[in-house]
Amino acid sequence: MEAAKRFLLVLFLVSLLSISTATTTRKFRARKPCKRMVFYFHDIIYNGKNAKNATAAIVGAPAWGNRTILSGQNHFGDLVVFDDPITLDNNLHSTPVGRAQGFYIYDKKDIFTAWLGFSFVFNSTQHKGSINFAGADPLMNKTRDISVIGGTGDFFMARGVATLMTDAFEGEVYFRLRTDIKLYECW
Repeated sequence: MEAAKRFLLVLFLVSLLSISTATTTRKFRARKPCKRMVFYFHDIIYNGKNAKNATAAIVGAPAWGNRTILSGQNHFGDLVVFDDPITLDNNLHSTPVGRAQGFYIYDKKDIFTAWLGFSFVFNSTQHKGSINFAGADPLMNKTRDISVIGGTGDFFMARGVATLMTDAFEGEVYFRLRTDIKLYECW
């Protein structure tokens, strides 16, 4: 009986060892995106004087801040909502193909960074539906990747990565982001 128990124990350990080595030797192949698109979105933050042109507003601020001017300390604690035009080129006055709608939260005191949650809502003849994004945005990096977490219409259940790059920045009132979208799950 003791020999049978030892045999089962050795057999169990060998099977565990073979499973663990099999999973570590698996190769990951690089996937190519099934769809790739580049858009620009233009954010004009309300500053108390530009209500007619503003596409974003501070809706939450820390006790030391206010809702008209971004707070100091890397804007920590500010919550901004936006409804920005999306264009195919970097010209603010180009015909919009949709809207970038969502929010960003400046979430660190010591580093200039934000957390984003937004959608591209398309209204053009070329695209119908929306693409949803979420993720950390370390603003001081030249390029930043955020997750594509879903979509509707032409982008139903899309998954992928969007690489953001600040294309223009004018003080604390205007910035333009180049958004290079690579979808790896397309339906």
